Parts: sequence; structure tokens; C-alpha cells
Amino acid sequence: MMNQFTKILRDKKATIVEQWVAVVRGDESITTADTLPYLAIRDTLPNIIDAIASLLDSQEECEEAELLQSALEHGYLRAQQGYEPEEIAREYGLAREMMISAMEEELERAKPQEIIRVFRLIDQAMAKVLGRCFRSYTEERVRELEELQTQIHLTNQELTRLVRSNKENLVYLAHELKTPLNSIIGYSDLFLRQQRKQFNEGENSPANMEHIEKVLHSGRLLLQLINNALEISRHEAGKMSLHFIETPVKNLIFTTVEMLEPTAREKQIKLEVDCDHAPESIVTDPLRLQQVVTNLLSNALRYTDDGTVRIECRIISEQEWKIAISDTGVGIDEKDQAEIFNPYFRVTRDNQTFLPNSTGLGLAIVSRLVKLLQGNIQVFSEVNVGSTFTVTLPLQIQSS
Repeated sequence: MMNQFTKILRDKKATIVEQWVAVVRGDESITTADTLPYLAIRDTLPNIIDAIASLLDSQEECEEAELLQSALEHGYLRAQQGYEPEEIAREYGLAREMMISAMEEELERAKPQEIIRVFRLIDQAMAKVLGRCFRSYTEERVRELEELQTQIHLTNQELTRLVRSNKENLVYLAHELKTPLNSIIGYSDLFLRQQRKQFNEGENSPANMEHIEKVLHSGRLLLQLINNALEISRHEAGKMSLHFIETPVKNLIFTTVEMLEPTAREKQIKLEVDCDHAPESIVTDPLRLQQVVTNLLSNALRYTDDGTVRIECRIISEQEWKIAISDTGVGIDEKDQAEIFNPYFRVTRDNQTFLPNSTGLGLAIVSRLVKLLQGNIQVFSEVNVGSTFTVTLPLQIQSS
């Protein structure tokens, strides 16, 4: 004879499922179910109720494999639907409550031993179901993550290809721009010198001479921007080569300072040099080192309206030496100091969008060159007080 609890579960299966779906939809802890249709929520619950009903009847043989298969399918589906693990656990908890509620009247009349047996069998079955469900849920989520990882890898490859292609196009365009730009600069310079010569000989100055000077200045600035962009591209492509030789430090510093002295005189800025404690010679790439010093010194002069620009070189240990370039210029706000070595970043001041003649590439190139020279660069700055850029370099570069 069929166990009364088995009969109740089978007779009330449809009602239990209906009530369970309604409770799940109304439960604030299971938000994923809010947008799912009825059948997607119900899923394999009727099969699980049937299996548990068979467990409660000692006269029937329960096919545990069917119970666990239903749980597996449920776990895969819930993973695909985007359920969280706690939502699944909550669903099974509610299913247990619905089944016990359906048998409540019969349980009240049953003997204690029978009640204990029913609860134990239901709890054992639910534990197995939940365990198998979480197993399949986890497997499906892992599969989704692996698929996502594959997609990300393929997308990354495509983005890398596009970036490389864009960089190659940029480099090609920059090279193509340099030829006509050099012609513009050359002819503008020639025309300007001819006009100045006539003016010096007593003729009236042409009215458009000022405009030619602006064309020449803008052309040189554009050429500098193109050259700097090419430098950045070469570095990022790993094509910036170094040539290490024995280099006299003081000669390199004084040569650089001599090139920039006219700019300092024009702005009436005092240019100080202290190389008394500099190393006599080092093993480095002199062209790249001079590029670093030139850029830092030019920046210091550009952003200093009055006062002093100072360059100091000294040995700081048996392995290292440093160059420190200080100015009494506009300074750099603390929030900008972490960004100034990024390409195309330009510091704003007052109502200007950026400081004049700035391309936003000079310091980016400096930081990359310093790294190639196996050194590091630090900045200390205070707005309206000045800045100090300190480059620490090895006395002898270790070739890789």
C-alpha cells in the first residue's frame, strides 16, 4: 500500500509547484527570477518532488540516478540564467518548506518516529540534490569563464593588431609630413633672412614679416611634435637603439648649457652650473643622455619667467651619479605630478588650456630614455615656487 506521505506529495505536486513558483517570484532574495517565465522557474522541481515521494515509501524503489540527473540539469540551467549560488540554495529551502507544508496535517497525526523518518529522508534527499546542483552550476560557470577568457584573448589579439597597424600608419604619416614641413621651414627661414637683410640695409620692413616669423615658429613647433611622436613610437616598438661609449660628463653638460644660454639671456634668467663633483667619465649613450638634459633644461627655461635655473651633477655612490635641474618657475600641482610623464599630458595654468609651446611629449620621452639608460627620474615641485627634476643614473650601464 502506498505510503500516505508519498500519496500526498504526488496528489498535491501541481499545487506545490504553483505555490513554490509564486513564492520564489515574490522572494526579495531571489531577484534573478523576477524576469523569468513560469516554465524557466519551475524547471525540474516536479521530477524532484516525484523522486522524494518515492523515497518516503519503503515499498517503492527510488531511482536516485533520476533525482541526481534532475539536480544536474537544474544547476546547468540556473548558471545559464545568471543565478547566484545563494539564490539556488534559497529556492531549495523554499521547496522543502512547500513540501512539508503540504504534508502538515498528516504529520500532525503521525507518530514521532514516522515524523523523524520523513524529515530525515527529505533532508537527505535535498542535501544530495543541492550538492549535485551546485556541482553542475560550478561546472557551467567555469565553462563560461573559460569561453569568456578565450573571447578576451582573441579580442586582445585583434586590438593589438589594430593598435600596431595604427602606430605603423602614424609613423608612416609622420615621415611623410616631415618632407614638406622641412621645405616650409627652410623657405620661410630663407625668406625671413632676406627680408631682414633688406631691412638692415635701410629699406622699409615688409608688413608681412611678422606673419612669416609666426609661420616659421609654428613650423618648427610642428616638426618638434612629429619628431617627438616618432621617438615615442620607436620606444614603444622596441626600436630605440643605444650606443654605449666612454663619455666625458662635464663636456656634455657644458655643451648643452652653451646651446641654451641664448634662451636664458633673452628671458634674463640666471643659468647656474655646478659640476665640480661630477664623474669625469661614464659609460653611456651620449646622444640619449644629452637628449635627457636638453629636454629637462629647456623645460626649466620655458616655464621660468624670472629667477634662476640650476643644473647640478655629482657622484652619489660607487655605482651611481645624479643630475638635478632646478628652477624658480611656475611649478607643478601635486595632482599633475603623477601624469606629467604620460604622452600628450599638458599642465594647465590660470585660464590657459595648456602652457604655450608645449607638445606634451618632452617629459614622456625623458622618462623613457632614462629607463633605457637604466636610471630613474623623480620630481619635486611646488606651485609658484619651482621644480626640481632629479635623474639618477649608473656610472656604467650594464649591457643586456
